[in-house]
Amino acid sequence: MSHTKTTSRRDFLKHSAAAGAALAGGLSLARSAHAQGSDQIKIALVGCGGRGTGAAVNALHNKANPNVKLVAMGDAFRNRLDGSLGAISRRCKDKVDVPEDRKFVGLDCHKGVMASDADLVLLCTPPGFRPMQFEAAVAAGKHVFAEKPVATDGPGVRKFMAANEEAKKKKLVVAVGHHLRHEEKHKEVVKRIHDGQIGDLMFTRVYFNTGAIWVRRRQPDQTEMQYQVYNWYHFTWLSGDHIVEQHVHDIDVGNWFNGDMHPIEAEGMGGRQVCKTPDHGEIYDHHAVEFTYENGVKMFSYCRQINGCWGSFAEHARGTKGRADIQGHGTSVLTVDGKEPMKWKRTADGHQTEHDDLFAALMAGKEYNEGGHGAEGTMTAILGRMATYSGKVVKWDEALNSKLDLMPEKLAWDAETPVKPRPDGTYACATPGATKAW
Repeated sequence: MSHTKTTSRRDFLKHSAAAGAALAGGLSLARSAHAQGSDQIKIALVGCGGRGTGAAVNALHNKANPNVKLVAMGDAFRNRLDGSLGAISRRCKDKVDVPEDRKFVGLDCHKGVMASDADLVLLCTPPGFRPMQFEAAVAAGKHVFAEKPVATDGPGVRKFMAANEEAKKKKLVVAVGHHLRHEEKHKEVVKRIHDGQIGDLMFTRVYFNTGAIWVRRRQPDQTEMQYQVYNWYHFTWLSGDHIVEQHVHDIDVGNWFNGDMHPIEAEGMGGRQVCKTPDHGEIYDHHAVEFTYENGVKMFSYCRQINGCWGSFAEHARGTKGRADIQGHGTSVLTVDGKEPMKWKRTADGHQTEHDDLFAALMAGKEYNEGGHGAEGTMTAILGRMATYSGKVVKWDEALNSKLDLMPEKLAWDAETPVKPRPDGTYACATPGATKAW
């Protein structure tokens, strides 16, 4: 995160608008008026599921500027858009103005949203779509909140990183939905780790062990593409598998513990023991990965989605002089050997504070970009998945530079999908020792 340079809010927005005009072919009158000093910030939502709906509410309720309005929405499915619009309107009265001509539906819904006069877009679709939508947002000169993860494969991460460099040139605000980085209980502990209070970092342990997640059953007359996008969590090209889609939160904290360093290699194992129905798609239901950093620190990563098992959403660090233990949505404890533990309870939910911080930076004219650690956290999780899928030691550089592109060649409801069901309706999952992961 970079907060190193401050200008006036008006100059900042004017600069952003000018850069967008130069590279995207001009700005609408509404955006130009905003750049000239109006306090109202217009936002748009792409991806109207539960997290997208929540992100829009968080943005509209931000503490830095109450004058925010939702002006455009896009989703692959019209019923998802309508349901989200209703939920947001009930919770954010007088902050919603989304008429029919600013509702966009389909796999290319983001294109209509980017052509709107929104100043900031929230990208909350399944993460497989994130790189192309982020690229389009930056090209259109929009400030961005991008949910995590930011991609599902190496080519997607590279595309996101390239677009993020363009965002920096345009001085666009880029926030990534790693809400734990905005929670005081995490910030206080990480600050002390970086200050050396637990000594030299030796190893970390990170967990996202939960019960089985939702499935969406195939509906009558759906094409295979419609079904997979509808049931997106269970297909690697769309979600990245749960190690990437959810466990990335903890993996990102592990990188943060270690000074935002990324691992140089990973090895691990995983599989599908319980979640085997047709609606569970192709992803694993458990992963265990050992990551190695250049400084010799190890991160031990565990995630599981099986009912009736021990659960944990937590991050732990052990140093030569003490340890840190953080419950994702609970209490943080930092223990220096021989001293009383220091404790922090969870206060404000990071899902809200990440938007408070984003809008505060936007209003203050601060350069603010979380794309770097967002991309590295995502790539670390992808590296772990590549290790479990292949059963091999995978190096960071070969993972990041992989040419294995999981996305379909064409995005259309009648297009071929990257994976297809077997005759019994189930989908084959990766086979360690046989699957080529890069």
